[in-house]
Amino acid sequence: MTTSKQNLELVTVTKRYGTTIAVDAIQHRFKAGSYACLLGPSGCGKSSTLRMIAGHESVTDGAILLGGRDISRLAPAQRGTAMMFQNYALFPHLSVIDNVGFSLKMKGVDATTRRAKAGEMLELVDLTALADRLPDQLSGGQQQRVALARALITRPDVLLLDEPLSALDPFLRIRMRAELKKLQKELGISFIHVTHGQDEALALADEIVVMNNAVIEQAGAPQEVFNAPKTEFVARFMGGHNVISLPKGLFAIRADAVDITPPDKGVVAAHVTAIEYQGTFVSVLSRIAGDQEITALIPDAAFFAHPHNPGDAIGLSWDSAKLHHLTA
Repeated sequence: MTTSKQNLELVTVTKRYGTTIAVDAIQHRFKAGSYACLLGPSGCGKSSTLRMIAGHESVTDGAILLGGRDISRLAPAQRGTAMMFQNYALFPHLSVIDNVGFSLKMKGVDATTRRAKAGEMLELVDLTALADRLPDQLSGGQQQRVALARALITRPDVLLLDEPLSALDPFLRIRMRAELKKLQKELGISFIHVTHGQDEALALADEIVVMNNAVIEQAGAPQEVFNAPKTEFVARFMGGHNVISLPKGLFAIRADAVDITPPDKGVVAAHVTAIEYQGTFVSVLSRIAGDQEITALIPDAAFFAHPHNPGDAIGLSWDSAKLHHLTA
């Protein structure tokens, strides 16, 4: 399966529901052929953004461009996009192969041709042997792949995925995200995937777009967003960071970059408030002056060689080069 590669661009896109602003003049260009994750908490505007791209929500202001063409006012089927819904939305009375070929049937494609094309899609997602089953005879992972095949049969330039892994158990979720990544690389088309899971976004994305309160807080490669958060929200939401108020401003530092020292040897003095064993690491939560909490992730062997307990006085130290200045 081959398709043209085209950039998708959001040009000051706004969505209002009455007096509520769900998406506030966001501006972003998604690189063609990349896997992008829209990441953020519930209500941040990520799903509304995805639905506007798909054509399932109208754009209040601004424009959506695909390959330089304004698709903002086009019907979903005319845009060059396809959407895979969170609940998969399979027709329970249709076989797998008929579910996959349904959009071609609506376009008037003859039965022989659409069955052949649906068969190609099932081969792509490794479900050829299950072509004649009904959806309720499939596992959750198999249903997801049917939904993927059905979305891909229209040969979109951009595939839109609305929390596609949320209905799966944790083990299957990890397996399926590997399949999604592999499929995206094989197809070479743009995937835009909405999630509120930081681990999911880090594992899948070429680019993470972090949204909060209807705007984009930060966008970039996963390593960049995780290691160099620009705002307090991004640092806290991505996890793995401490946000510390120092005389020179607000800073983030990764929890695994914080070391424990004797009380008089650290950058700051602290008291241990909680210990949590996490396998390869031990999380040591402590409190410093100003009632700020700081977490240190200590390798398990190092911690148990010199263990600490809640109430212990300790020092905390870090390399100042690893502090990242934040905007509030």
